[in-house]
Amino acid sequence: MGAADWCRSSAGAALVLATSSDAEHPAESVADGSSKTFWTTTGMFPQELIIGFPKCVKISKVAIQCYLVRTLRIERSTSKDPVGFEQCVEKDLQHREGQLQMEEFTLPEFQATYLRFIIKSGFDHFVSVHRVMAEGTAENT
Repeated sequence: MGAADWCRSSAGAALVLATSSDAEHPAESVADGSSKTFWTTTGMFPQELIIGFPKCVKISKVAIQCYLVRTLRIERSTSKDPVGFEQCVEKDLQHREGQLQMEEFTLPEFQATYLRFIIKSGFDHFVSVHRVMAEGTAENT
């Protein structure tokens, strides 16, 4: 099997946690494969969301489409439960007025059962996350 986007709900990914909720822009939108739908935060930082994979996967690239995110940290866990996270990357993103931020992180290949996206700060009180992606292959287990 070739590389797949393991953050998509169609690949079996599940939203485990989101620190804010908006009925019109639910956090599950980040895993639907569309950049037209999105999760919006409620105005305080940090904000985070955790995506769980259906099995342990080898990830080589992580990407996010978002708006007004200033500082982002991505962490991984290989635990059966969403605990014991380790940092993969942290970056200050650039803001382009009226344009989605598209950030790709090519990382040394790593295993994960969960990814945690932490928005540490924003360019405004509210930010949006349109898609999260994790490219990789299934572990042989």
